[in-house]
Formats: sequence, structure tokens, C-alpha cells
Amino acid sequence: MSDTVPDLPQHARERLEGLRDTSRRGGIFTSDFSVNEFLMVGEAGFEPLGLVVGSCIYHTGIQYAGWAKNQEMAVLSQAMYEARELAMTRMEQEAQSLSADGVVGVRLEVKRMDWDKDILEFLAIGTAIAHSKGHPGFKGPAGKPFTSDLSGQDLWMLLQSGYRPLALVMGSCVYHVAHQGMFQSLGNVGRNVEMPLFTQAMYDARELAMERMQQEAKEAGAEGVVAVQLHEGSHNWQPHVIEFFAIGTAVKPIEDTAIIPERLIPQIVIPVND
Repeated sequence: MSDTVPDLPQHARERLEGLRDTSRRGGIFTSDFSVNEFLMVGEAGFEPLGLVVGSCIYHTGIQYAGWAKNQEMAVLSQAMYEARELAMTRMEQEAQSLSADGVVGVRLEVKRMDWDKDILEFLAIGTAIAHSKGHPGFKGPAGKPFTSDLSGQDLWMLLQSGYRPLALVMGSCVYHVAHQGMFQSLGNVGRNVEMPLFTQAMYDARELAMERMQQEAKEAGAEGVVAVQLHEGSHNWQPHVIEFFAIGTAVKPIEDTAIIPERLIPQIVIPVND
């Protein structure tokens, strides 16, 4: 096992010491793979090392919005993004300590703490994997393990298509949706009618989240983002405040077929520049 990352808690270091180390074939592996995922990850040329986890308890700041105004809650948007990044970074540190090539099946969860409505727990968890032949070509940006929310089956299919995962990319936007005035509300009673103010608010907030996710993918050097998901949640904030969260796996074409098991190579089409 490589040098332990100093920031990891003592119990995390002890747990990681008992996991598989590809350099000396010691320890056991742990994973949240189903049996099918376990088999397909192996078919893709990888072996599981262990579950890796990152956690962050975060106090969100206070921001007020005009009662009748659509606007982003920038303080909360930044808080939600930074807290997820902290959890992700700590999960990546655990993966690095295992000399992993990547982390798959990543889940990002947010839970409000009962003792304070402004305190949220952010959890990142996934299974660290290593290329069975020790090929370095699967690393993500800056030589760190790649991260992905793809399942074992999806990883196998992605490699077959000639692409590899780079990083889990995300974008967040917390938005205040304006309230309607009393007379406008009364005017809508009993009618089928679009609510343009609400429509525009929801549209704008989703677009901001998507745009930020796309920007992360560009900075990672990706060609595209697969398995994109859009989540909405209020996290028990005040009425009319909602978070839009976009997440997906940034990918790029495989340039070196040596990193792929031979049984998959005939099905891969490598882009050729004219």
C-alpha cells in the first residue's frame, strides 16, 4: 500500500490497511457491487480493492431573497458545491491510498441533521478498482484515480464503445422561486393556465446547474458526459427555495488499446484524424 494520506482519520487508515493492495496481493476487497457488476468489472480488466468513503458535515449560510423575485441563492449554491467537493476529495484520498486507478458506482448523498436545520451531512461512497495489469492509462485528471457513477455493467459497455471515464462532474444551483401576488393567485382559481414566473425560474435554475456541470467536464479534458442525472431537492429550506443538481460521468476516447483486455479490442473503434 502506498503512503497513507495524512488527512485520513485513524479508523479510516486502519480499515484501509486491511484492504487489498495490488502491489503485494494482501488483504481482502470490499465493494457494493452486485454479483453481475463484480463479474463485469473483471471482464473490463479491473479488480475491486475496497469501498472508499468521504464525509463532510457542513453548516450552510443564511441568504435572503425578495418575496416576489426569481433569483439564485449564491451563498447556498456555493455551500452545496463546496461540501460535496470536500466529501468527494476525501473519498478520492482513500482511493489514492489504495493505489487505485479509479472509483466506480459513486453515490453522493445529502442528509439533514435533526439537531440543526442548517447543518447537512454530505457522503460520497464508491468502490475503488485497479487495472489488473497495472496499466497507468486509466488515471483521471492530474494523475488521480478517475471517479464515475457508472455501474460495473456500464463501465464494461463504455470501454467497448471506445471511451473511458475521466471524472464525476457536477453542477449545483440553489434558486428562490418568486411567490405570486394575491390577486394573481385569485385570478388563476379554476383555470388551466401556465405559471410563466414559475416556469422561467425552474428553467433558469436547471440551465445553471447543467452549464456548471458541462464546464467541469471541459476543464477535465472530456469529450462528453454520459449518464447525466438532474436532481431536485429542498433540503427542508424555507418555502420556494430549491436546489437543482446535475451530475454525470465525463468521458474521452481511448487512445491506447493496451489498456483494454484483448477480448474487447476488436469491438473498439479508435477515432482517426484525417
